[in-house]
Amino acid sequence: MTESAKQALSILRDPSQFKWYVVPIFAIIGYAYSKEIGKKNWNAVLAGLAFWGMDWFNEIWNSLVFHLTQYAPVWGAPGDTAFLLLIGLNIEITFMFAIAGLGFALALPEDKKTKILGIPNRIFIAISGSIFCVFIECLLNLANVLTWEYPWWGTSAPWLIFLIGYLPFFLVSFWVYDMESIKKKLITVGTIFGVDIIGLIVFGGILGWI
Repeated sequence: MTESAKQALSILRDPSQFKWYVVPIFAIIGYAYSKEIGKKNWNAVLAGLAFWGMDWFNEIWNSLVFHLTQYAPVWGAPGDTAFLLLIGLNIEITFMFAIAGLGFALALPEDKKTKILGIPNRIFIAISGSIFCVFIECLLNLANVLTWEYPWWGTSAPWLIFLIGYLPFFLVSFWVYDMESIKKKLITVGTIFGVDIIGLIVFGGILGWI
């Protein structure tokens, strides 16, 4: 087991790590979503939630990688945090994805046929957003607050982080945004979170693997 994995395990779901800044951040996220709900901007709200739900799916399988290998997760978050939810997911990260998903959805042009530099805007924003997120991850890794222990996941192979770590978040989120009916959006977002919740209950609550 790597030292970074041991460090993360030592603070995993440790309530003594709690810090009060969690409360105002949570309030800000609640305000952002409630403002869009007040406008009945369900496209952005549900797209943002889909983005957030996709990250939870990634974090669950990342935790399972650690359990199955007993070596390291694909990415870990052993640094200072107010609460480490899963071995690669602290509360600051999950709050970031919750607000980022909404932010990227609000940035979408209403007309999905509009092109940016000759590229359909959904594809352009998904690709550029994913590249930006990979760049930020590289900076976090350099700061040693986000750890990578496998040679196939890191600065030597950033394309894998791009393809698996981020691009699906954007594509699914924008797909939900453009769905024709609220019913389809709700079913899709509900399915994403349903899978997440089942994974957390089975692998976390029942089996204790994550």
